[in-house]
Amino acid sequence: MNPITEPMHIHSLNGALAKATIVDKVGDNKYIAEYNGVRCTAIYNPFVNRYYVDDKYGVIKERTPHKEDPYR
Repeated sequence: MNPITEPMHIHSLNGALAKATIVDKVGDNKYIAEYNGVRCTAIYNPFVNRYYVDDKYGVIKERTPHKEDPYR
């Protein structure tokens, strides 16, 4: 999937539009977005033709390696 950069509804801005980027599709209607350098979840609403980015509760934190993870 190619990144999509366009105005999207941002949760922390009370739904106001701001430029964000969809970087990956991870489900039927679940996306990974990047807004202000933070990766978070997003959904697409086909009725209004807009993405909704949840940068409040959908922030994706970097996972730290666990001691039992296999080495590569």
